[in-house]
Amino acid sequence: MAADLGELLVPFMPTVRVPRTGDRVFKSECAFSFDSPESEGGLYVCMNTFLGFGREHVERHYRKTGQSVYMHLKRHVKEKATGAAAGAIPRRRNGKVFLDLELNRDFNGEDYEYEDEAKLVIFPDHFEIPLPNIEELPALVTIACDAVLNAPSAYKKQELDSWEEEIQVSKHARSLRQLDNGVRIPPRGWKCQKCEMRENLWLNLTDGAVLCGKWFFDGSGGNGHALEHYKETKYPLAVKMDTITPDGADVYSFEEEEAVLDPHISDHLSHFGIDMLQMQIKTENGHHTDNNSRPRVSEWEVIQESGMKLKAVFGSGYTGIKNLGNSCYLGTVIQVLFSIPDFQRMYVGNLQRIFDYSPLDPSLDFATQMAKLGHGLLSGQHSKPPMKSELIEQVMKEENKVLNWHQQKGVSPRMLKALVSRGHPEFSSSRQQDAQEFLMHVINLVERNSSGTENPSDVFRFLVEERVQCCQTRRVRYSQRVDYCIQLPAPIEAATNREELLAYETKRRDAEENMRAPPEPVRARIPFTACLQAFTEPDNVPDFWSSALQAKSAGVKTSRFASFPEYLILQIKKFTFGVDWVPKKLDLAIDVPDFLDLSRLRAAGLQASEEELPDLLPPIVLAEDTRDNSMGSIDSPEIDEAAVMQLAEMGFPLEACRKAVYYTGNMGPEMAFNWIIAHMEEPDFAEPLTLPSVMDPGPSTSDSPMGATPLGNSPPEESIAILTSMGFPRAHSIQALKATNYNLERALDWIFTHPEEEESDALSDMADTEPNDNAFSNANSHSDPTLSPDRDASGPRVKDGPGRYELFAFISHMGASTMSGRYVCHIKKEGRWVIYNDHKVCLSERPPKDLGYIYFYHRLSIS
Repeated sequence: MAADLGELLVPFMPTVRVPRTGDRVFKSECAFSFDSPESEGGLYVCMNTFLGFGREHVERHYRKTGQSVYMHLKRHVKEKATGAAAGAIPRRRNGKVFLDLELNRDFNGEDYEYEDEAKLVIFPDHFEIPLPNIEELPALVTIACDAVLNAPSAYKKQELDSWEEEIQVSKHARSLRQLDNGVRIPPRGWKCQKCEMRENLWLNLTDGAVLCGKWFFDGSGGNGHALEHYKETKYPLAVKMDTITPDGADVYSFEEEEAVLDPHISDHLSHFGIDMLQMQIKTENGHHTDNNSRPRVSEWEVIQESGMKLKAVFGSGYTGIKNLGNSCYLGTVIQVLFSIPDFQRMYVGNLQRIFDYSPLDPSLDFATQMAKLGHGLLSGQHSKPPMKSELIEQVMKEENKVLNWHQQKGVSPRMLKALVSRGHPEFSSSRQQDAQEFLMHVINLVERNSSGTENPSDVFRFLVEERVQCCQTRRVRYSQRVDYCIQLPAPIEAATNREELLAYETKRRDAEENMRAPPEPVRARIPFTACLQAFTEPDNVPDFWSSALQAKSAGVKTSRFASFPEYLILQIKKFTFGVDWVPKKLDLAIDVPDFLDLSRLRAAGLQASEEELPDLLPPIVLAEDTRDNSMGSIDSPEIDEAAVMQLAEMGFPLEACRKAVYYTGNMGPEMAFNWIIAHMEEPDFAEPLTLPSVMDPGPSTSDSPMGATPLGNSPPEESIAILTSMGFPRAHSIQALKATNYNLERALDWIFTHPEEEESDALSDMADTEPNDNAFSNANSHSDPTLSPDRDASGPRVKDGPGRYELFAFISHMGASTMSGRYVCHIKKEGRWVIYNDHKVCLSERPPKDLGYIYFYHRLSIS
């Protein structure tokens, strides 16, 4: 028999590979579906590419690649005998459990046992060879099979990589000595014992001293008294006061010089009278920055509709998405996108075509993974109601628990997350992220991958008309830019309960000063009309250069809709920054309407009574030859000396600090600090700043960088020079400036959220011709009746129409910061509001529309 097996495998030996270091072995999920070894048909792993395929997709891979040898993996799961879970019968672990897989179910692992089966399958005849079969198989095949069976799954490897900086347990945690000095810490009203600072406070776990943290380069943060205390006492561990929650706290080891874990943190805190269960609720690896627990608890309960008997729903469009750990931002965004017909049609309607034309590695193809996840959500295959017998069994097990929350398994977005986050420093991590930033990231990926095909993100794209007026001459300039999301400010001063808020603030300060419990928190209630009014009000243009005066002047800018999108995205600007630069959420509620009419915000363009600003450039700053530095007519460059001194106090050379502040456009010490870090190794780092020369302005088709600029013109060299001096490529800098209407600060944000594309030719073309961050050239090669009337076919494609909308979805955030907490979404389907809370999908009883973060509207049809 051994000879027969050897002869059978001889023709295929060149295609069998042994996994090398770096090879990803996909043995837990199909590349085209959510089939796994636990599925009825099991999973087939190609012994050449190590990609996994379900039974209905393996034939496609065989026909496309000619690879004939696959390893078939099957895991048989069965419930233990009665009493096993309680310890009466030990969990059975036999030699047939050999796959390095997580149990792909929402089961309690102690209630179930499983055994694994593996065999080689040779296509096209489906000849099967059971494994292990060491004696009968060629040595190379045996080694390859053993390597595949013992290799970690691709997902486990990725998860380890994303937690490569995982916090370790401190060596002091188990043996920490705590002084019996009678110190008791109150639950609120903390302040530094040396300087009375009330933010960024740390509790030393040895003697209970409450002291402020380190000083930041911008002057905020603290006076470093906690570190000084360690140097004096050598007491090693401290906990950040405003991070203490029932789930844990942020602990720092001064001796180990890093954040650490303390498994005994509850006991260590109780030594000083702190009960963790009474502190702020936190989930999913959060970092909280405020001490007010009750608003957060209320918010969590309201948004998740806790305490209500929500009815679970099943079927097409009602499939949940599993949380991979801090991935609910992804799940909520994807749920909303696939509730839009254009995304359904693009990815699910074209499923077979996408799969048939997918590349050799479909795990790296954006369209394939979007189609896979979209089909998983819309097919209903993964959202089936439980059988009657299962319900009875579940009721017997969970007696007093809410049954409906526990039925649906949902689908796992691992493969899509790995793809869309590849190369992104934040989304590739296992930390919580901002759902709005991720939404814009996905839209950008859709744009890049829709060249020459239907582009579903067209439904979000619209044009904004910006009107800039010189306050002195009253002349104006109009320009247009592309956008996908409207960010509405939340003016606290417009709150309808302002007196109540002022009274609460007075009581809170009094409670802190007198070390009493804080008063019942008050949530600001802001009318939606006030948010819309704040959005439409004129903004001052910093450093506005008037081409009419040929000098700097005061300028104001107003924005209106040059076109209305088919689907409107509204983001409420709920977040600000704390002293530790962590985004911190404002506690507010906004009465967002179900129906919205923005027709009055339609742009009108240049009016007959208005006079345009001349098309003239501001003075262009060029590097001057050092031999001409003696010119007396040259003024010294404007430099923020306060920022220079803050940097110099950190130990950097004074001239380097001056250059950093100058080359970052006086945008603050933090931006200049980044410039210093990027240029420290340059030979002229500490040399004096070369004075610029000023050229006379001349006529040009370009506009002032301070004012709005028509689409298609080139950015000013001064702005480009500032960005390139910070280390960004010239083409990417031009693209960023054009995408943000030549606003330098917004261009920097754009660069950080839009990594440079690999397709250098396409990027170069975009930098020369396109004013925005998305590739429209191929999609706009033909005329489109939906184009805005003042745009030609070469411009961005928009689906203009009436500005009347109806709310159909919103994403809500729970927690104190975008870096922590959770997201859920509510979507209106078939006239009913449905809550999507990870893998749990239920009919909503009270959709919390006033606490949303991102709102989605669809255009009302003309009746």
